[in-house]
Amino acid sequence: MQLAAGFNPADLWPSWRLAARLSGAKECHDTVHGILDGIIKEHLERMDGGEDLLDVLLRIQKEGALQFPLDMDAIKSVIMDILGAGSETAATTLEWAIAELVNNPRAMHKATAEVRRAFHARGTVAEQDLRELRYLRLVIWESRRPPPLPLLFRECQKPCQVLGYDVPRGTQVLVNAWALGRDEHSWPDAPEEFWPERFEGEAALDFGGVDFAFLPFGAGRRMCPGMAFGLANVELPLASLLFHFDWQRPGLRSTKLDMTEAFGLTARRKDQLLLQPVLRVPLLVV
Repeated sequence: MQLAAGFNPADLWPSWRLAARLSGAKECHDTVHGILDGIIKEHLERMDGGEDLLDVLLRIQKEGALQFPLDMDAIKSVIMDILGAGSETAATTLEWAIAELVNNPRAMHKATAEVRRAFHARGTVAEQDLRELRYLRLVIWESRRPPPLPLLFRECQKPCQVLGYDVPRGTQVLVNAWALGRDEHSWPDAPEEFWPERFEGEAALDFGGVDFAFLPFGAGRRMCPGMAFGLANVELPLASLLFHFDWQRPGLRSTKLDMTEAFGLTARRKDQLLLQPVLRVPLLVV
């Protein structure tokens, strides 16, 4: 993540390669591929069991049913997308959501009350009933308004002109999704404030790439294919954390959390989120 997020002079001067940076990138590449090779080997040794996504890809590769060859590098790329994009962005969103709720007691009370009301009889959070958590979903959308991936990477496929600027074919274009989520023209109601209710009603912007003012998953043919997976990856743990625990700052400090962002590929918090959990609903041991 650090190698991908930092400034790389080779992006501006492709003929210039820094030996130290390449050495670090190669070491990271070898480590990651070693982990992926182990995961693939484990799945190849138990091909007679139930299938998950990786098993399906390995079966398709073996059958050769596609019009194009599905090599091992392509399969590794899919796994890397799941491990990297799926887990890092979900963890970042979850951290921001909890921090925003702690800083906004009204929203915290409303979200917690909704979750405990929905799962009180069951005693635990069930994935199939997450659709009942309407306000929690608004909290997640508002937490993604400054998206975990602040920049969307695209490559210009043909020469074009944007706002009077010539953009040659092959140019790498960075869409500032973070700035779009803070634009006062698209978000006239206090864009700097955490206010989940802004997504209520028919006038609320859509997060599926239809409204370009809100692009947590990108837009167009290259938008994130794991949108539903990404939402579920945040809904379930966030609902569980709010159902079982109350959250407060250590030492009963009343000052608000510092919401400064750290520079990187994902917009994580600059300071670690340190909170004290207070158990309210006992955890069920299955």
